[in-house]
Amino acid sequence: MTTRHVKRAFKYRFYPTDAQAGELSRTFGCVRKVYNLALAARTEAWTRQERVNYNQTSAMLTVWKRTEELSYLNEVSSVPLQQCLRHLQTAFTNFFGKRAKYPRFKSRKKSRKSAEYTTSGFRFRDGRLTLAKMTEPLHIAWSRPLPEGAKPSTVTVSQDAAGRWFVSLLVEDPAVVPLPATDTAVGIDVGLHHLLTLSTGEKISNPRHERKDRARLALAQRRLAKKARGDGSNRAKARRKVARVHARIADRRRDYLHKLTTRLVRENQTLVIEDLTVRNMVKNHALARAISDAAWSEFRSMLEYKAAWYGREVVAADRFFPSSRLCSACGALQEKMPLSVRTWTCDCGTTHDRDVNAAKSLLAVGLTASACGAGVRPQRSTPGGQSAVKQEPQRATAGIPRP
Repeated sequence: MTTRHVKRAFKYRFYPTDAQAGELSRTFGCVRKVYNLALAARTEAWTRQERVNYNQTSAMLTVWKRTEELSYLNEVSSVPLQQCLRHLQTAFTNFFGKRAKYPRFKSRKKSRKSAEYTTSGFRFRDGRLTLAKMTEPLHIAWSRPLPEGAKPSTVTVSQDAAGRWFVSLLVEDPAVVPLPATDTAVGIDVGLHHLLTLSTGEKISNPRHERKDRARLALAQRRLAKKARGDGSNRAKARRKVARVHARIADRRRDYLHKLTTRLVRENQTLVIEDLTVRNMVKNHALARAISDAAWSEFRSMLEYKAAWYGREVVAADRFFPSSRLCSACGALQEKMPLSVRTWTCDCGTTHDRDVNAAKSLLAVGLTASACGAGVRPQRSTPGGQSAVKQEPQRATAGIPRP
């Protein structure tokens, strides 16, 4: 029996020549054009209560290439154009499966610039990557080595708003294997004053990356606002400066979360978090900026896929579970718990730190759900038989002090 390795994307920055940059820019534009044409065709068919699949849009692409108006589609590699049609098919599959909204058209200014190549669209030999329609290999900054003997199955080239070029290679990584099982478990309560509070009592500080660069970002945005819209080159330079500040913030935040989630997954067999609806929580305008900077959704996403890689378990407690008001020592439920209360004493005599108690309560309910096979939305009842879930409104700001 052969071992199936985890497929992992390795992302690197590269520096294209002027000819390569021009070729890739044309490819990005053609990918966007084909995606929008196919989406328009499928939307029109949908209004007639007809369905158009990938094979039909692929046939449409062949017809489009033969027209004089769209003959420029023949100048770029056909592989990224076919791949964007597959991505559109996936978007419709998710829409019909009620996992996503209806696909949207790609914007020239706002949409991500990217193109995906399969094995027929690139050549990778001796650490040198050459894309279709190009004669020279890409000048890649190999910041870390690929797994030994790795053979990319797909290559995705992209350019961010700051003008940086990236290439992502999807390969099988034999180094990603389940870690030895342990008996350790941890409850994790997210917040703003402290990014995470663990059931062990440890509090992990919130680096607040956006706040640290807020003055620099505001200055760049003011300079951009003063540029006239008709002043193309100067306005473009100012826009890139704003994008570079945003990229710096995002890169530092992502690096911090990667190190944090890797550590938690390596140290614990079971990790219990709360199923928060961040989309609704950011509607609170007083906290939206701080919540977005904390990136709770990104933290959860990293935690879940790394747990799947290394044989760990992530349990998400129900979002209505009253973790802050539930005594982790005796299980008594407090009627009210204002946000200003950071420490409180239960009738049983136990004095709690609000966030540590919430993490301990999450751990208890998570372990119960995991042992009983109750899934990722465990429920807990009070001694009187009434569901504790129904006594707590959605915790849009529970356990979160004002920044």
